[in-house]
Amino acid sequence: MMGNWGEFGWWGMGLGVVFMILFWLLIILGVAALIRWLLSQSGRNQEARHKTPLEIVQERYARGEIDREEYEQKMRDLQS
Repeated sequence: MMGNWGEFGWWGMGLGVVFMILFWLLIILGVAALIRWLLSQSGRNQEARHKTPLEIVQERYARGEIDREEYEQKMRDLQS
């Protein structure tokens, strides 16, 4: 009775080690994914900072956020 490790015997210890490794692996992968996502977000912000106002207006027009009249007005305002 002293050597009895419960109903699972040595398998219980083995499964405990496997689950502990899986737990820490998931934690490490989650942290790595979070860091990767944060770095990609900061890269997008840096790209937006390097755009000129003319490029921003052109992109907005290309996406359909502003119509032709508003686009031409903004271009005239920025070029003057």
